[in-house]
Amino acid sequence: MKTGNNEKLPEKMLLYEKDLWAEGFSYVAGIDEAGRGPLAGPVVVAAVIFSPDSDIPPVDDSKKLSEKDRAELKKMIISTPGILYSIQVIPPETIDEINILQATHKGMRAAASSIPQIQFALIDGLQVPAFPVPSKNIIKGDSKSATIAAASILAKTHRDAIMRKYAEQFPQYGFERNSGYGTAEHLSALKKYGITPIHRKSFKPVREILFPPPEQLELF
Repeated sequence: MKTGNNEKLPEKMLLYEKDLWAEGFSYVAGIDEAGRGPLAGPVVVAAVIFSPDSDIPPVDDSKKLSEKDRAELKKMIISTPGILYSIQVIPPETIDEINILQATHKGMRAAASSIPQIQFALIDGLQVPAFPVPSKNIIKGDSKSATIAAASILAKTHRDAIMRKYAEQFPQYGFERNSGYGTAEHLSALKKYGITPIHRKSFKPVREILFPPPEQLELF
């Protein structure tokens, strides 16, 4: 990946931001999450605000980037002059208590509320109820908005670092490779070793380890 002066952010990635900056919103946040689908670990939400006159790194949807590129871009993002950002971690206990959608929304509201300067938010995905500032939801926003893409990179790199730490504590599950997603390796380890404190008990594959379905009677 070429970065810095060798690669520029595509103009299309700033269309939403430029419209809002022109309307007088100087502090426009992009908000995204990482970790809605895994069977283990937290969901992580990030909010990022770039200054309108910033030289914004060539960000993109974190899912399209290699681990190395995400790490490099993370450094560039957080060292951008004038940047404001917040990272919120919602633990598996909360996910089990209020469900993954509500936990994600909780993290998004917290990320916005933790940046006092925020005036408007661009949110990846569906609308978030009771959001604390004016907002616009953008489907697949991490490939359409630079601020959302930057948030997706910060959320993903932060969550991956958390899961690597958990991999040291629970080495049987391959968290450093699967980040808690339900890979064949992870599902096999679940059946062999059972669940850990970081598993999401409300997610079906984990729930079925805790509460195996009753055996079906064979019909003759």
